[in-house]
Order: sequence, then structure tokens, then C-alpha cells
Amino acid sequence: MNTEFHSLKRFNHLIGELDAVYHEASLKLGMSDSASKILYTICNFGDSCLLTDVCHLTGLTKQTVHSAVHKLEQEGIVSLEAAGNKAKRLRLTEEGKRYASQTALRILEAENEALLSWSREDVERYLELTEQFLVSLREKVKEF
Repeated sequence: MNTEFHSLKRFNHLIGELDAVYHEASLKLGMSDSASKILYTICNFGDSCLLTDVCHLTGLTKQTVHSAVHKLEQEGIVSLEAAGNKAKRLRLTEEGKRYASQTALRILEAENEALLSWSREDVERYLELTEQFLVSLREKVKEF
């Protein structure tokens, strides 16, 4: 148990450190964490995504997402469009595309550069293990 506890403690420490790096990147790029996560998610999809995708993939609450989206709309960075039954699509404006290229896309580029320093096998193994942990933890949480 002691070894497992130490491993979990180290794992949680690393997750916290990763969060701190993303927070530092957001600050250096002049964004709030929530704006950074929203723009990052949109950029992962191209130039638009569903609002539900943002909530699901960022872990941000609906209230936080709506507040941050409202601010980004006021700044002319994103627009909100109808996307079917009650669904909303978040789209980068032309100004938003320029802004994202100076912010969220720089974070994506830094991540890609970091992963390029690994072998393809290491990247695949890391992703497999992370996914296994996620699936296992999700199942355990369902038991709560």
C-alpha cells in the first residue's frame, strides 16, 4: 500500500504541476484560465465547437463557461450561434482567430513540441495509460 500511496501522491503532484504550467501560460498570454481553456478547446476543433463540448472537455462549470463566453463575445473574440435543438455553437470571429493564434495556438504548439521530444511509442504508451486510468477512475466514481 505504501508504494501505491507514494505513486498516487506523485501522480497528483504532477497533475497539479501541469495545471500550474497551464495557469502560468494563460497569465503570460494575458488570459484567464477559463478563457484559455475555452479558446484551446475551440482551436482543437478548428474554429468552432459546441458549447457542450467546451463544458465536457474543460471540466469547467456551465456557469463559468457562460460567464467567460459572454466576456469573450463582448471582446469580439467569439460568437454564439444556434446549432439545432437547444445546442449552441461557439465560433471564433476573425479577430478571435488572430487572438487565438497569439494565445491558445501557442499553447498547443508548445505541447506538440514537448511531445515531439518523445518517441512515438512513448507518446502512445502515455496516452494508453492515461486513458486506462481515466476509464478506471470514472468507473470507481460511479460507485459513489
